[in-house]
Amino acid sequence: MDLEETKEVTAFELIGGADKLRELVDRFYDLMELEPEFAGIRALHPTPMDGSRDKLYWFLSGWMGGPSLYIERFGHPRLRARHLPYAIASSERDQWLRCMAWAMQDVGIDAGLQERLMHSFYQTADWMRNRAG
Repeated sequence: MDLEETKEVTAFELIGGADKLRELVDRFYDLMELEPEFAGIRALHPTPMDGSRDKLYWFLSGWMGGPSLYIERFGHPRLRARHLPYAIASSERDQWLRCMAWAMQDVGIDAGLQERLMHSFYQTADWMRNRAG
């Protein structure tokens, strides 16, 4: 058995690579701008959101096992520390998760991969809460 046969397939590969990940991130932010139910998390982002789109794409690339684009630019993500200035309670967590679930459905991510990613997204989003409620 050679190394290629034993190599674990990454979420980055399963999602479809860089182009599909960019499509997902763009759909996520498009929904955030378009749908009133995401107004709470939209208010936490700057206008325009180009920088936010890029940062999430760069972060998710490395987080999913693809190129470490975020770390190459900024070093360790320090997610919780970077999000402390923003009021994040259960409502914001849930909006973020709903927006991402919707985006994954819209861009056609495999249902099994959606479930796997949502489990991980929930753990991270829940850890980001820094306000009661």
